[in-house]
Amino acid sequence: MQAGSLSSVRILVTGSAGHLGDALVRELRHDGHSVTGLDVLASPTTDLVASITDREAMRAALSGVDAVVHSATLHKPHVSSHTRQDFIDVNLTGTLVTLEEAVAAGVSRFVFLSSTSAFGRALRPGPDQPAAWVTEQVVPVPRNIYGVTKIGAEDLCELIARDQGMPVVVLRASRFFPEDDDEADRRNSYNSLNLKVNELLYRRVDLADLVDACRLAIDRAPAIGFGKYIISATTPFVEGDVAALRGDLPSVLARYHPNFREIYAKRDWRMLDGIGRVYVNDAARRDLGWTPRFTFGHALDRLAAGQDPRSELARLVGQKGYHPTSHGIYTVR
Repeated sequence: MQAGSLSSVRILVTGSAGHLGDALVRELRHDGHSVTGLDVLASPTTDLVASITDREAMRAALSGVDAVVHSATLHKPHVSSHTRQDFIDVNLTGTLVTLEEAVAAGVSRFVFLSSTSAFGRALRPGPDQPAAWVTEQVVPVPRNIYGVTKIGAEDLCELIARDQGMPVVVLRASRFFPEDDDEADRRNSYNSLNLKVNELLYRRVDLADLVDACRLAIDRAPAIGFGKYIISATTPFVEGDVAALRGDLPSVLARYHPNFREIYAKRDWRMLDGIGRVYVNDAARRDLGWTPRFTFGHALDRLAAGQDPRSELARLVGQKGYHPTSHGIYTVR
């Protein structure tokens, strides 16, 4: 566990029925904190069933709270099932309500969970261009209402931090969901775990590492004041690799992990031919003191030993889906 110096505090976790919220409630309680889980859905890790858009409910939930981890959101899979207004209501209005009531309650630190999906079209270089080397300096170009509302919510976080003085840390998390890929060609061409291990090279973070980043963000928010950080497994690649990564990923990877071909062959796994982006976590490692453990290299070691490459926490939380009724691959099972 990467714990900081923060002693036991009262923490409100919004979105406590979701993948990350579930994990946060479990782990922060294990750390000795007093944790309240809040969600619109009842669950074993939800103490208060309420909406983040309900100002009175949020005011009551935040009374006496020292820290907030705000993970409640409509996600990318909801774009096909919810209206744009729904996204505005939950992701923007709900975040504003939570921020304002946290300030009124005297909350000393606030962690907002955003997404690397917010970068949107900035992540898709042209066919003859190198892979995008994605740092916090890349300017987002939202691709859908999800991205628009996440960027807007980040801006609200910065506004409140600057104007009201409440320390806020924004974590742009890369993929961590256990469900199958949302792109049919990838889903049909790769074993699910094979694809997820591939993604550790450039756009995935294990749930346990994401929880560690949240722990550290809670601890270090007062010193940071306001900051945005990409949270993704540390890539083995360097910026000088971006041209070759676009069309010959296996050859580049073999320079860093020459044993990957043998390990993959034993499982009849495949590496991607090329990738169009690499998420860079240098700022989070520097400012938060974060060291993700579940990297591609770690996964190779686990696979070579016949072990599951995922963390115990990721396996424990498992699949949750995103819809209570039938709606494609993201349905609750």
